[in-house]
Amino acid sequence: MKFNIYLSGEIHSDWREQIIAGCSNENLEVSFSSPVTNHEASDAAGDVLGSESNSFWRDHKSAKVNVIRTKIQIEKCDLAIIRFGDKYKQWNAAFDAGYCAALGKPYITLHDKALIHPLKEVNAQAQAWAETPKQIIEILKYLLCQK
Repeated sequence: MKFNIYLSGEIHSDWREQIIAGCSNENLEVSFSSPVTNHEASDAAGDVLGSESNSFWRDHKSAKVNVIRTKIQIEKCDLAIIRFGDKYKQWNAAFDAGYCAALGKPYITLHDKALIHPLKEVNAQAQAWAETPKQIIEILKYLLCQK
């Protein structure tokens, strides 16, 4: 069995790299996809459609371009890992979790204990909640075991 895993959410730490490296070290049969994690590039995704004097319309255009990638990757994934950090509000990650739930795609949330209450509805639909990338790797090891 091989999983295609979508890594959604917070872009200001190395959690993605930790999971990817950990899965590689464990020789797990997984492939990964993610949104654009370069903040400036993501914010500018719609700039090719023309400049805007109002930041709302610039953000609106870029969000629409970015969601093309997000929708395709979520629809193609077997499992999503959705990371919520405490530095910024990840509304996009919450939306990704809702989209996964609507499609019946399993997802695991990854966040600190301090976010249990604000994410109670998101976690209620998740198949698991983890606090560390190491826990995610252990879950994936279990799911992919060949025994």
